[in-house]
Amino acid sequence: MLSENTIQIVKATAPAVAQHAEAITRRFYSLMFVGNPEVKAFFNQAHQHSGGQQKALAGAICAYAANIDNLGALGPAVELIAQKHCSLGIQREQYPIVGKHLLVAIRDVLGDAATDEVIAAWAEAYGFLAEVCIGRESEIYQEQASASGGWNGYRKFRVEQRVVECEHVTSFYLKPSDGKALRDFKPGQYITVNLPHPTTPTSPRNYSLSDRPGLPHYRISVKREAAPTLDAPAGLISNLLHDQVQKGDELSIGPPCGEFTLDTSSADGKPIVMLAGGIGVTPLLSMLKALAKDSTSPVYFVHASQNSRLHALAGEVREAASQRPAIQTHFRYDAPLADDLSTGRCDSIGRVDLEFLQTILPTNEAQFYFCGPKPFMTGVYRALKDWHVDESRIHFEFFGPRQEISGVN
Repeated sequence: MLSENTIQIVKATAPAVAQHAEAITRRFYSLMFVGNPEVKAFFNQAHQHSGGQQKALAGAICAYAANIDNLGALGPAVELIAQKHCSLGIQREQYPIVGKHLLVAIRDVLGDAATDEVIAAWAEAYGFLAEVCIGRESEIYQEQASASGGWNGYRKFRVEQRVVECEHVTSFYLKPSDGKALRDFKPGQYITVNLPHPTTPTSPRNYSLSDRPGLPHYRISVKREAAPTLDAPAGLISNLLHDQVQKGDELSIGPPCGEFTLDTSSADGKPIVMLAGGIGVTPLLSMLKALAKDSTSPVYFVHASQNSRLHALAGEVREAASQRPAIQTHFRYDAPLADDLSTGRCDSIGRVDLEFLQTILPTNEAQFYFCGPKPFMTGVYRALKDWHVDESRIHFEFFGPRQEISGVN
């Protein structure tokens, strides 16, 4: 356990660290990428460019400092970090590299306030948290390797089929190249695709599994992001997948990871509400298909899109809903084509806000799962809080700083 002296020093210096958290993390990444360039391969440079990774780390540091005397509150955050680290293959030996550069960054930014005693306290606090994360990651790695069909690291998968779902989304059906068993997964989890770009260094990418567990394949449904530029480097891998990866090609795939998973044990017969924005439908569709197969809970599935031209996987949502009368679906467009509403391609026009949710849902006493682009998720989260939905019933997946959605670290 942490010493009482360390706890008091971290608590005392937490406001100063929080005030300069983003400056600290920017300095940290700059130092680390120069001092240990080998770790750069683990970091999405598009997220670096946007500042998202710096904000995410800043939020994690602030949350840790704020809960230094109540570490039990950090359980969900530790699980998120551990799952992400295991998806990328982070190992124990990388932790000292991070700690070294983080402490230098704190000293550089805080200046005279970062005394030797302060740095020693933060070093002890970092070391303690590192051991907690390493311990959980070790468990995950063991679970991955020991599961039927499981593995660690990367495994070769062959593209058995690719299906164009809509103008900007293509699905890739993947089977192990070795013909051996395929590890099961929890609805909502993602796999890691390690696809090197021919001209630009890139990190592995996480893609949600969009089909249900128990099938002889994995499936990812990938949205083509805008063509990357120097000012906006996102989209490198999605464009490569769309333009270059064909049936019969092999991809290096990491095992299923992620803590955003369907939990029906807490439903207690109350509704399960799934709110998808755009390509955020992928993990929720996996959940919906699992519920259609095995659950009796009432389910409300809402998919928000711009219009039918950009609406992916609508047919599969309808098909899953047709298997059980307790599943209700609603498609809502905010930029519909002229005949989208009249032909029944969508059910309503507008955004997913509190007024809309109160119109289609019988109660706020439900388990809410949502995923989508940042503006959609921020709006949904705000609507649920305004509707007094308890935090324990709010579940979301966001590949970015979670505090940008919830407003809290």
